[in-house]
Amino acid sequence: MRKNFGVKPWVYPQPVLIVGTYDADGKADVMNAAWGGQYDTSEVMLSLSEHKTTSNIRLKKAFTVSFATASTVVPCDYVGIVSANDEPRKMEKAGFTVTKSEHVDAPVINELPLTLECRLKKFNEDGIVVGEIVNISADEKILDSDGKIDFKKLDAIVFDPTSASYIRLGEKVGNAFKDGAKLK
Repeated sequence: MRKNFGVKPWVYPQPVLIVGTYDADGKADVMNAAWGGQYDTSEVMLSLSEHKTTSNIRLKKAFTVSFATASTVVPCDYVGIVSANDEPRKMEKAGFTVTKSEHVDAPVINELPLTLECRLKKFNEDGIVVGEIVNISADEKILDSDGKIDFKKLDAIVFDPTSASYIRLGEKVGNAFKDGAKLK
């Protein structure tokens, strides 16, 4: 037996993405965006309504996308419920510090260990932002012994839209592009 729920925004998992920008004065701003992901091999897509962040993206033609982690739930949630238009000290209250990206005119949030540095590719009238990933930077603390990103060390969280909660990603259960070959 199945239960019908109608139409809901329940694609799962939804990464908790923290979008970073600079305003006209060079002040950093961030926002929490759950609706986004990989758009193509070197592109990311975000579904954003109007925010200070979207104005900054249009202005600077650049942004960063960092991944919220289990240890940063509180500040990452905060930057999603408070607008920089209403709270000029939003970054300081969140406890976030930034370093300017070497690749785009946008901030890298020091407390979030994995960041996509993006150049604006297009901004659709319906609020869809597509960015070209020009660099991925990672804090060495989330790298494995081979220098690759260890997603377990990242400890990323996802948004569960059915319960309005954040969930830590789980363990490895298979090998992509390999396990299915058993059925050939």
